[in-house]
Amino acid sequence: MMKTFAELNFPGRLIAVEGLDGSGKSTQIYLLKRWLEAEGIKVYFSEWNSSELVKSATSKGKKRELLTPTTFSLIHATDFADRYERHLLPLLRAGYVVLCDRYIFTAFARDVTRGCPPDWVRGIYNFAALPDIVFFFKADLEVSLNRILEGRPKLKFFEAGMDLRLSADPYESFRIFQGRILEQYLAIAGEFKFIVMDANQNVEKQQAIVRKVVGERINLARFRRRRPLPLPPPLPADKKMKETEEDLAA
Repeated sequence: MMKTFAELNFPGRLIAVEGLDGSGKSTQIYLLKRWLEAEGIKVYFSEWNSSELVKSATSKGKKRELLTPTTFSLIHATDFADRYERHLLPLLRAGYVVLCDRYIFTAFARDVTRGCPPDWVRGIYNFAALPDIVFFFKADLEVSLNRILEGRPKLKFFEAGMDLRLSADPYESFRIFQGRILEQYLAIAGEFKFIVMDANQNVEKQQAIVRKVVGERINLARFRRRRPLPLPPPLPADKKMKETEEDLAA
């Protein structure tokens, strides 16, 4: 039986967000981070596939389209294990509120959709404790697709599931691939007590709900810094003058 960090008596708490690409989850966790910082809370942020240990290998594998579903799964598990041991656990032991943009549930949904056996995927993440809160941002596929295309001209190869040869049309492939991932997420939502958010709503309304839930479930006063973060040192006069000249020239 997997336990949360609170159940394991860690001083810190971990909040994770999950959702399809384009669901708006990254925007919501960024806003949550800014709010917690403004409240003086000790907070740390980590995102999926960001470990320096494997980032370059993952990037090369994607560019050359060398990654099989199993390789993909193992690389992401290595990335997660590195961040978990070197960043997440130490900060949770130090009494921080840790925010994760994606957690092990991304692997449970994506890797299984790519054809990896569910028990095998879960087995390689069995070292990880569960988050104390998981928000799942559930958006319509067309909403997710439109949000992605607002920020860049085309879909990424793996984001659209093109490696699975679901369709020659990347947009249709995206709908099929992400639709299957959504099914996997919804299948585990009850088991892992996801707080399912209507990600079609406007950003402000969603963020108000997120803050309310966090405030109700976590005693934030326990995580306040005793002293505010120090202000950066004042710039030397000559450097300040140089930056002012650069600003005027810009």
